[in-house]
Amino acid sequence: MVRLTPPGMTSPDTPLGPVTMRAPLGTRPVPAPLDARSAAVLREIVEQYVETGEPVGSRTLSRRLPISLSPATIRNVMADLTDAGLLFAPHTSAGRLPTELGLRLFVDGLLQFGELAEDDREAIGGALAAAGRSLEDTLAEASTMLSGLSAAAGLVLAPKSEGALRHIEFVPLGSGRALVVLVNADGQVENRIIEIPPGVPPSALQQAGNYLNARLSGRGLAELRLLVAEEMAANRTELDGLSAQVVEAGLATWTGEGRGGSLIVRGQARLLSDVTQLDRLSAIQMLFERLETQETMLRLLELAESSDGVRIFIGAESGLFGASGLSMVVAPARNAANRIVGAIGVIGPTRINYGRIIPVVDYTAHLIGRLLG
Repeated sequence: MVRLTPPGMTSPDTPLGPVTMRAPLGTRPVPAPLDARSAAVLREIVEQYVETGEPVGSRTLSRRLPISLSPATIRNVMADLTDAGLLFAPHTSAGRLPTELGLRLFVDGLLQFGELAEDDREAIGGALAAAGRSLEDTLAEASTMLSGLSAAAGLVLAPKSEGALRHIEFVPLGSGRALVVLVNADGQVENRIIEIPPGVPPSALQQAGNYLNARLSGRGLAELRLLVAEEMAANRTELDGLSAQVVEAGLATWTGEGRGGSLIVRGQARLLSDVTQLDRLSAIQMLFERLETQETMLRLLELAESSDGVRIFIGAESGLFGASGLSMVVAPARNAANRIVGAIGVIGPTRINYGRIIPVVDYTAHLIGRLLG
């Protein structure tokens, strides 16, 4: 698990520009403990694995390698890489596939980043054009766009607003639930659903809204919650019992200590498109379950905050999924003040096209940061 800001990619305080191709393999240092010959073999096997998902044999490599090596020499190199834990043979007499350690070494030192095509840049910008759409719809479109460009599942996380509030309103939904309309000082609207005691009359919801609106005064959710808690503890409220329960339910849902927000995932079906093993299916099902939890959103923000650029997690490195077979590429979305306002990412099989996905995630994260900022 390492931080990776590829050459040519933008940092948070620089203007957006095209992502440039990294230097060819022979012009930059080969990652230890590999020599140039071993690095060339590993790189070709990984690229073939990303393209086909099939084991790669020595005869195929002898035709595709940029350096001239006999099949016998290639088999010896492959055996050394297997002994080092970078390759494995799925069955007897088969070619080789990269292990997660081999993929990590490839990503950290051998990966070539392609330039982000102008068509992709226009597609990303068009998906994030917010005119006439709500912020939630725009973020959902961004997640769908990431899924389409990466052929994997796209993730967009926008944390809850911590700014001042302008207005709060409670709307009854029936069955012990209410919709809470939360208007931020900047005009953005958030809708939340809370649990309330069954049979709460509309008058109690209106009283709860009036009570909170009278105490906003530019306060954020954390400040408002503290003020209300102090008033209730001192019995200085004019709320009846039912209205007090509505207020407490709403503020508990919005607690400022929580770091949750809106996590939008699109393209989950793509994770199942090439599943042939039951353990892979089980791992993906577990991931789907975790994506529904608050802890996943917190973890995504933690991963984003610990990096200035794109981070790549292979297998269980991220802590989001405990089994192998999946990878995640994630980047922080920063506003003009360089403050993290969300996280952008892609989850897919370990054979995702890292060279294509990394610049897409990087560019999208910068645009999302501007939008949320």
